[in-house]
Amino acid sequence: MTTPGITPLHADVTFHGPLSEQRAARLIDSLLPLDGGHVLDLGCGWAECLLRTLEAAPTATGTGVDRNEVDIAHGRANAEERGLAGRVSLQVADVAQWRPDRPADAVIVNGASQVWGGDPLQHTANALTAARELMRPGGRLLLGEGFWEQEPTGAQLAAMPVPREQYRSLAGLVDLALEHGYRLLGAEQASRDEWDVFENRHGLAWERWLRANPDSPHAEEVRARADRQRNYRLHGWRGVMGLAYLTLQAP
Repeated sequence: MTTPGITPLHADVTFHGPLSEQRAARLIDSLLPLDGGHVLDLGCGWAECLLRTLEAAPTATGTGVDRNEVDIAHGRANAEERGLAGRVSLQVADVAQWRPDRPADAVIVNGASQVWGGDPLQHTANALTAARELMRPGGRLLLGEGFWEQEPTGAQLAAMPVPREQYRSLAGLVDLALEHGYRLLGAEQASRDEWDVFENRHGLAWERWLRANPDSPHAEEVRARADRQRNYRLHGWRGVMGLAYLTLQAP
């Protein structure tokens, strides 16, 4: 939920997740060629990955779907500014209820497997199943998904809103994808530096807003949210929960 008047996250970060420019370029390249193809970005935020994919594939088209109206508006403005508005449709909708008008050649689900709802323990499996249903045979899925870099302690689990069973090891995540019929084309993970840059900039927007709006009726809510996020990170998932980027080919 976006609190009224707060600077959106995209004011401080490029991607809605721990992702460097160099890694983003590699991941996008792993989806190519896409000549004349169509790309879906589900839970897209402001759709930066989708827009860059279309820049790398100048005859492709794309659709991004997200429930956040502020993010979608920013994505649309970026598409217009970069000359991509004629090739991309960014839509405000619930991904779980949304249906495309044609199969995709590539699907991006980057840190957004929760958009299909349901039991958190099934989020990854739900994303793998849904993506297959949305792609043509042989299409490619770029999946950004959490995994345990190391076994979390009881104290770390208590400090973050993630049940132990929600994530697997990196090998377990790949095995799950293979069980769903995919073939692995590439696997890598966000670095500690990428996580730190993202988390620091994530918190920066809230802290800047608090300094500028000390008397706002939303100040207590925003301060609590920033403190909660910092606690999750430093007492919970830092160095424990990773983010894998898998490029997968559908059967």
